[in-house]
Amino acid sequence: MESFIIEGGHPLKGTITPQGAKNEALEVICASLLTSDPVRIKNIPDILDVNNLIKLLVDIGVKVTQNTRQDYTFQANHLNLDYLESQDFVSKCSKLRGSVMMIGPLLGRFGKATIAKPGGDKIGRRRLDIHFLGFKALGANFVYDEGRNIFEIQAQKLKGTYMLLNEASVTGTANIIMAAVLAEGTTTIYNAACEPYIQQLCHLLNAMGANISGIASNLLTIVGVKTLHKASHHILPDMIEIGSFIGMAAMVGEGVRIKNVSLHNLGVIPDTFLRIGIKINVEDDDIVIPQQRHYAVDTFLDGTILTLSDAPWPGLTPDLLSVLLVVATQARGTVLIHQKMFESRLFFVDKLIDMGAQIILCDPHRAVVVGHDRKKQLRAGRMASPDIRAGIALLIAAMNAKGVSRIDNIEQIDRGYQNIEQRLNDLGAKITRVVE
Repeated sequence: MESFIIEGGHPLKGTITPQGAKNEALEVICASLLTSDPVRIKNIPDILDVNNLIKLLVDIGVKVTQNTRQDYTFQANHLNLDYLESQDFVSKCSKLRGSVMMIGPLLGRFGKATIAKPGGDKIGRRRLDIHFLGFKALGANFVYDEGRNIFEIQAQKLKGTYMLLNEASVTGTANIIMAAVLAEGTTTIYNAACEPYIQQLCHLLNAMGANISGIASNLLTIVGVKTLHKASHHILPDMIEIGSFIGMAAMVGEGVRIKNVSLHNLGVIPDTFLRIGIKINVEDDDIVIPQQRHYAVDTFLDGTILTLSDAPWPGLTPDLLSVLLVVATQARGTVLIHQKMFESRLFFVDKLIDMGAQIILCDPHRAVVVGHDRKKQLRAGRMASPDIRAGIALLIAAMNAKGVSRIDNIEQIDRGYQNIEQRLNDLGAKITRVVE
């Protein structure tokens, strides 16, 4: 088991560049399964979840060429489809949430897919209903094998149709899009997720020869084509990592520049930090966070307590609520954090309470944070990372705390953040990775 030892109180100063977007990478890498031609993808983050997905593609026969550290070419021209039914494949899928993104491409191109119930964060229920309802609408049949804990999906020929999703699921939308691009006829997806990463997936597929319109809206029209061909793609910077760096710079920074953030793809993220009092300067495509000696939480116009809640794009991503919560612990004022999508994601706040934060956990979805206004520093402690985003929030808290903290189970952080301790140490942090 690996852990971080964090000596708090060391301010961050300097420049940092965000990695490529994890969620986009998982989608576009799987899109390479839709063609036998090579697909080149640049700015792939070197993180655990992405690396494990690439290994899984190699296992099923995808030819993977690493051009540079973050530049890969994928060619799925000789796949071992029998391996998809093996227990080894099922076992690996069960440990990797991103494996679910393979279903749509495999079903669309080969008419069948076998995949395990995917693993990932322990943040509450993450149903696959949207995925399977979409596949079923396209003409697929599926059976859940309870004994092996796998889904078997088959379709002689997918056919385009109209569908209204009852939830704007990002992974569900991506999977349905990838299944539909090779379907016969026209598919219309209403209430589709429209995050920048979904837009990026659509742009890649169109570059491969797909016919997708309505990109950036919640109404997508996909005219099926017979085959797709080679293409190249560049992944956006990771908006969640950018938001995490904003939070770090606000809590423990003395002036931090975040480079090349693709500002127009950040949506409401900068404005949300502004609402809890964080000063943000924009210079070209960089974000500069000056030292924040004090920051005050805004209120609603009628003077009531500010509520920050997640919502489908263009609303606030749920992945940043953990970071916003920990940053609010040192603000002046009170804020209600309302995590609507996942019922277990706020359970890490007990660790912040142990560190001296003033937080009332109202229920699994809501927490009230009463800021210290920097008058009371958090205490160091020992904790474990329950998921990627809680892990980074705890790391921010530990960098702010007085004394030496320890975070166990940092594999969860490694799943989403590339070489994070070295990058932060380069800014002045004091974080050591230890192995037991």
